Amino acid sequence: MHEILIPFAMVGMVLMLSGLVSGVVRSAPISVPLVFLGLGFLLGGGGLGVLEVDVHNQALEIVAILSLAFVLFLDAVNLRFDEGERAWLVPVLALGPGTILTVGIVAAGARLIFATSWVESLLLGSILASIDPVVLRDVVRDERVPRAIRQALTTEAGTNDIVVLPLILILSTIALGQTGGAGDWMAMLARLFILGPLAGAAVGFLSVWLIENIRVRYPISREYRALYGVGTVLVAYVAGEAVGGSGFLAVFFAGAVIVKTDYDLCDCFLEYGEVTAEMAMLLAFILFGALLSTTVSTVPLVPALLFAVVVLVVARPLAIGVVLRRTAVSRRARMFIGWFGPRGLSSLLFGLLVVLQGVPGAERLLAITGIVVVASVVLHGVTATPLIAAYGRAMARQTLPEEREATASGLFGGHYEDVPRVTIDELAAALAGPDPPLMLDVRTVSAAGQGEPGIPGSVRVPPGDVAEWATGQSPGRPIVAYCT
Repeated sequence: MHEILIPFAMVGMVLMLSGLVSGVVRSAPISVPLVFLGLGFLLGGGGLGVLEVDVHNQALEIVAILSLAFVLFLDAVNLRFDEGERAWLVPVLALGPGTILTVGIVAAGARLIFATSWVESLLLGSILASIDPVVLRDVVRDERVPRAIRQALTTEAGTNDIVVLPLILILSTIALGQTGGAGDWMAMLARLFILGPLAGAAVGFLSVWLIENIRVRYPISREYRALYGVGTVLVAYVAGEAVGGSGFLAVFFAGAVIVKTDYDLCDCFLEYGEVTAEMAMLLAFILFGALLSTTVSTVPLVPALLFAVVVLVVARPLAIGVVLRRTAVSRRARMFIGWFGPRGLSSLLFGLLVVLQGVPGAERLLAITGIVVVASVVLHGVTATPLIAAYGRAMARQTLPEEREATASGLFGGHYEDVPRVTIDELAAALAGPDPPLMLDVRTVSAAGQGEPGIPGSVRVPPGDVAEWATGQSPGRPIVAYCT
């Protein structure tokens, strides 16, 4: 009975503590992941010794697989393919090279500081190129940050795992000496990039087909559609592994197919699935905290902290600076995006994945990853609130170019059709007519805050939020927008 009580206590503690700290972190310079990672440190072998976790702990493996599967599925869902290709394709094509450049810079830093082999260095670079959407969440939900910047960060966090995961799997194969000849390579790449994604896509398509055919005859409540979505994630993972590919890539492609064919199912999943995913992620933070409390001491602290500086302060800002050099954003926006590339649960999960594959020296790589993640969770958690507030104050003083864009694609040179214009006399006549247009005040924050009242009766919508606002409006009524 005693062995059963420990996991029960952990789950109960996660659920209760998450509710208690959620309000505190909104007004304090900390984050929820920081609280749970710290709790794991306290309970682990390096602290109170209540929770003993090693890299081969089965509970950690199960929670890690569930967490990463949910993260990748949510990444696919949150891409929102239904918003149009340019809304996500342009940022992906632009930010993807940034991820590869980050991998190279971090690998060079690892090689220089730890004298790791090139394969180990590239593995570390790939593991630490992953942007954690959990740690980033407070930033992308704050409306003081321009919508286009938030969407760019969300898109990057939702897609760079699909860039680094294949790199990690290929590099792990090389490290294990399982490369073989050209035929073996082709078979491995086919399983990884073709069979696994096809298996996931097939599960996604079949799940949509089954539930839609059942719903024609019998109603299915939103709660059970949400449970159905959770089941789809697990089945997609198993299908990808069963064909010899990656279950994680299969999960991502299952989510991509579902969001393209039946967003209603994804919408239901987001209601319940996100709560389930949140519980798994927070539990994973506790377990990883307990693991790191005993493993970080195996790595020299000063070189590890120097490496963390390379990863967080040099590699990402430099890579993002190169990617964004021709974009229509302010210098503040470039620095903001360059800084907020937090490392967190995703990097820990990828590091554990390398350990579970049996790569030599993988436990050392996980310990190094852990120190970087701790540094990132602390630094990004502490700086999020003040930097967001500073961004808001800057927009109140002057109009920034990124404020005028509604999507991340606009930052990369999106083109728009010519919008018809009306003169003051034409507008006055229309407003005096029997069917007056709806006036939309889309002035920037600084312009709207200069004391000018605007046109009486107009609706105030920030320029970056117009597209989202328009989705909730009834079609047919004429709209006239005015700005600075």
